Amino acid sequence: MYRRSRIRNEFVRLLQDPLLTIGLILVSIFVFIAIVLPIIAMVGAGFSAEGLPFFQRYVGEPVYQTIIGNTIVLGLTVATLGTLIGFLFAYVQVKVKAPFKRFMHFIALVPIISPPFALASAVILLFGRNGLITKGVFDTRCLWGSGRNCNDIYGLDGLTLVLSLSLFTVAYLNFKGMLQALDPALDEAATNLGASKWHTFRTVTIPMLLPGFASSFLLLFVEAIADLGNPLVLGGNFEVLATRIYVSIVGLYDTTAAAVLSIVLLVPSLTVFIIQRYWINRASVVSVTGKPTGQPQLITHPVMRWVLWGAVMVICVLVVAIYATIFVGAFTRVLGVNNEFTLDNFNFVINGYGAEAMGDTTWLSALATPVAGILGIFIAFLIVRKAFAGRTLLDFATMLGIAVPGTILGIGYLVVFNNPIELTLVSSPDNPVVLTLLPKLTGGRAIFGGALAIILVYIARSTPAALRAGVSLLSQIDPTIEEASTSLGANSAQTFRRITLPLIRPAFLSGLIYAFARSMTTISAIVFLTTPQTKIMTAQILNEVENGRFGNAFAYCVILIGIVLVTIGILYFVVGARTGAERLGGGR
Repeated sequence: MYRRSRIRNEFVRLLQDPLLTIGLILVSIFVFIAIVLPIIAMVGAGFSAEGLPFFQRYVGEPVYQTIIGNTIVLGLTVATLGTLIGFLFAYVQVKVKAPFKRFMHFIALVPIISPPFALASAVILLFGRNGLITKGVFDTRCLWGSGRNCNDIYGLDGLTLVLSLSLFTVAYLNFKGMLQALDPALDEAATNLGASKWHTFRTVTIPMLLPGFASSFLLLFVEAIADLGNPLVLGGNFEVLATRIYVSIVGLYDTTAAAVLSIVLLVPSLTVFIIQRYWINRASVVSVTGKPTGQPQLITHPVMRWVLWGAVMVICVLVVAIYATIFVGAFTRVLGVNNEFTLDNFNFVINGYGAEAMGDTTWLSALATPVAGILGIFIAFLIVRKAFAGRTLLDFATMLGIAVPGTILGIGYLVVFNNPIELTLVSSPDNPVVLTLLPKLTGGRAIFGGALAIILVYIARSTPAALRAGVSLLSQIDPTIEEASTSLGANSAQTFRRITLPLIRPAFLSGLIYAFARSMTTISAIVFLTTPQTKIMTAQILNEVENGRFGNAFAYCVILIGIVLVTIGILYFVVGARTGAERLGGGR
């Protein structure tokens, strides 16, 4: 009885704010159509009469037990290492007095803006059995492994290296925004009470960042276990669920088996998600309660300062080496074999299909980016600030966009939307009225050659990052700031636009950057949705890699990276890099 009364009261409060109610309805409809419905179709196929026998096979056979174990180990390893690297970069950037901070920030942004298999290809050229470093610089010395596995970059080691470097940017942007939003008065108070820097870091800074650690770990974990490009190139004998799903569809044409495997893959994602929510709900981490006071205290201790800075620079050098390989390889006929300078690779890209692919990819990503950023922040606002029945379900449904393998989401679109969904309204037996609820999403003029389906996938895959960044930052902000605005007569829309949005500007910016970069570089989610009318750069790059034309693939990557970097600069200029607390308080 009490629960029903509480739900009724929450529903009444929502109805008192029509704009908020309409926004919640529209968001819920979009999440259901773009994320939940395709997944339901795949789950339905998995639990069909044809799919149930696969469950016993995949759970009982040692081969599949190994694949499931590999997936979990890879996800946990990458999530842990990537989160720590992201925190290290952000902490040095905000809290340590160190040189070359702009350089470090630039290097931290680079890994997220290139296709994963391009990064993997560069790592093979550098650290493979005949790599430029393992064979050229160190001759035949064994950098890692032993015997036949000496310098074998394939498998867990290579995947951990590539995925950690590819994904730590997500954690970096998340932690950087949170650290900038921390009130310096907290450190000053701890210092005045006699606390050391280490004690302040352990008892003040880390507890305030718990939501960031939890959300970053979740994002990196689900990205790692759902990644397809890197395991295809670097997996070797270390097979994971994503590649097995891909083989089931592309090689065996067995959608049912792929659906069953996708259900298996949802289990660890759901487990980490529940743990993350439990951790955040138990922690109270409010830090922004108005205008920030005091000056930020930077670490100036010589030993600690240079140790932290040195660790960051080592990672920066590694990232520079990898991307230098991509850049040099784009201007070389066959890097390491025929190092002759050439522009033929760029000529192939620009004068071939590349020009059309560049235009289509950039245009579709530009359309999806603001929608994903605004949608993620708005859902975060609803989840953290508003009490209504089903907000946990809305959070979980949105996160499914990144928790399931991109290949399965793309196949789900084909299964659900390949035929129009219609509702027949019978006005008379001889004159039925057919209402098209959802048009056909693959092919035809209705979606401009598959473009609408690709945009929906881009939004579905990018919104969770903005959502988690928004939830992390909103968890730090005292709700009494917004309550004061409401008590002065502002409605929810005005409060969100004038108070909440400026405060969570860093999360909004990171969500936009992630959305555009991931849309430009994704492949697994849209590999089955591209058509002759809609060409995507990552699909073209994958085709070049599969045919061994690495120079052409690297040329594609250089152009793609240039487009993303220019766009990131525009986003910083338009959205702004100052924290919301500074803007609200008028700066320091």
